[in-house]
Amino acid sequence: MAKICQVSGKKGNTTAKFIRNRHSQGWKYKAPHKNRTQHPNLQTVRVTVGGGNTVKLVVSTSVLKSPEFAAVACGLKPVPKAWLKKATYSI
Repeated sequence: MAKICQVSGKKGNTTAKFIRNRHSQGWKYKAPHKNRTQHPNLQTVRVTVGGGNTVKLVVSTSVLKSPEFAAVACGLKPVPKAWLKKATYSI
């Protein structure tokens, strides 16, 4: 499963570095900087659609806190069609 938010399209940040400080003297033991990815905090949420059907959405926590998503989850607004598509990496 792709680690992408279905609502906002958030995906991993690939420019992050893992820095390990060895606390040793000299340039021989300099802290290595390795590449890593920062993934968004994704949660699986069930949302009711139309005639009582439920749909599972993979949503980031920043979207869960938004008032627009709260209105959709409460049933005040209909679920947009773009949210129901599975997120994929566009390669």
